Amino acid sequence: MKKIKETIVVEGKDDKSAVLKAVDANVLCTSGFGLNDTIISDIRGAYEKTGIIIFTDPDHAGRSIRETLTKLFPKAKQAYLTVSQSLRKGDVGIENAKPEDILKALEAAKALEGSAASDISMDDLFALGLAGDEDSAKKREKAGEILGIGYGNTKAFLKSLRFMGISRKKLEDALKE
Repeated sequence: MKKIKETIVVEGKDDKSAVLKAVDANVLCTSGFGLNDTIISDIRGAYEKTGIIIFTDPDHAGRSIRETLTKLFPKAKQAYLTVSQSLRKGDVGIENAKPEDILKALEAAKALEGSAASDISMDDLFALGLAGDEDSAKKREKAGEILGIGYGNTKAFLKSLRFMGISRKKLEDALKE
């Protein structure tokens, strides 16, 4: 089993169990939106000692928790799963993912590149076929998987690209794969 040196921060105990089936790592839970001073203190300790990987569900709640944590811990690495990788019986969550998908997401985790590097606009998404076309959702999902930022509707995808500091060139390169 692969050892991950950073502490992995997930939303709940079922996510933690799934991660521990995939990797050998220290895992902390946020208890969803239940972030309190004790949990934040525990995460801060891990952030300062081992570094952390923020690994939340690919849904609205997961994105909100990720944003909150990233503001508190800006140098944290980010790991993502796509909705299709984490979907079972209508439920989206890390706890539903295959161990190999969890391992792949954690191995691909990276720190933010910085918002200054992002030069992408909504017009770019339309021009690249990531918005407004019949197959735009599939293209966004594939690009999100390649870039390691997960999936989102057009606005959420643009926000993720900017949040991760991904340039138009890097996005175009991902679309060529």
